[in-house]
Amino acid sequence: MNAQKLSKRLEAVAKFIPSGATIADIGSDHAYLPCYLVHKGIALYAVAGEVVKGPYESAVKQVQKEGLAEKITVRLADGLAAIEPTDHVDTVTIAGMGGPLIVAILEKHPEKLQGVTRLILQPNIHAKVIREWALAHNWAILEEEILEEDDKIYEIVVLQRGQMELSDVEILVGPRLSQRQSPVFIKKWKREKENWQRVLHAIEDAAQTPEIEEKRTELTALIHLVEGVL
Repeated sequence: MNAQKLSKRLEAVAKFIPSGATIADIGSDHAYLPCYLVHKGIALYAVAGEVVKGPYESAVKQVQKEGLAEKITVRLADGLAAIEPTDHVDTVTIAGMGGPLIVAILEKHPEKLQGVTRLILQPNIHAKVIREWALAHNWAILEEEILEEDDKIYEIVVLQRGQMELSDVEILVGPRLSQRQSPVFIKKWKREKENWQRVLHAIEDAAQTPEIEEKRTELTALIHLVEGVL
């Protein structure tokens, strides 16, 4: 992977960037995504934010190597703190981390989202918490994607300003994804269901404590939800 050829996962993220966008890529690592977007003329300007010094320095070097220092600003900052009002960022991408961490980043500096109209979020795990956050903060799902790369399954959730209603199963598996029923979607949720069934079987002989009973109820409910979709 490099600034001209992204991974399958980041290519999928890139296709949801509106043409002419000003983006902030939070947790940008080597800044491959911002460099790619500017090279392709998709993004007019980009901020690459990194909280760790090593990846920040790698991003700085990459931007300089690509000759894009005038169009991409790299900042060492905690999450959305990388965004300044003068950047006029309208699109934020956060990719390659867990759903709970993505939500924590969004909640830590909410004022930084004031001018943002689109969020493109790619959780490695627990996309459910992103949908829950969106419901609570007046963001609506514009699009979703699920894909497999290197034996790992990833979800992408694209949000825009607005309100929505989701059922429990849509929060869990995604409204757009459940409508399409792609092979990767079916593979993911069959695997999840099998894992839950294994855990349920394993705790059958455990001492009947309130915690065990709560876990059994939770797993049974999850299995029931997924069975209603598959």
